[in-house]
Amino acid sequence: MKKNICLFIVLLFVLPLSSNAEDFLGAPLVPGGTIIQKTEKRLELKTGLSHAEALAFYKEALKGFKDIKFREWEDATYVEDNGKLTWHSITISREDKEGTTIVVMKDSWTWIIGTLVLRYIGVFVVLLFLLLGMIVSGAIISRSVKRREAKEG
Repeated sequence: MKKNICLFIVLLFVLPLSSNAEDFLGAPLVPGGTIIQKTEKRLELKTGLSHAEALAFYKEALKGFKDIKFREWEDATYVEDNGKLTWHSITISREDKEGTTIVVMKDSWTWIIGTLVLRYIGVFVVLLFLLLGMIVSGAIISRSVKRREAKEG
């Protein structure tokens, strides 16, 4: 009985700590941020942290995931999940007068299908350029062979 009471007390203190962290679609949110806009697919929040502090928070929070990519852009840092997580990207904008803006986007079939279509089209564009290169080089080679045969014959 004493073990059950001790276990209950430990669970009472431990469980609220894990549920205290804020997240959106499984993506962690910077604590103390003000939510500007929230839909089922997008969350935009403003925080008083600098860009470097917000980036450090996300690098620490996401370091256990293997399919996370950090991309530095001129005006923002783009954190992308290339795995199976519910969220697709976290954009950490550079600070302005009001602070740093963080946008979390849900993974969508539109993005997935769009990426696949672009890759599909890209493959055929590359093959088209290879075909045109082979046609041009074949024409040049056959003309040079005909000239050589005409000189020899």
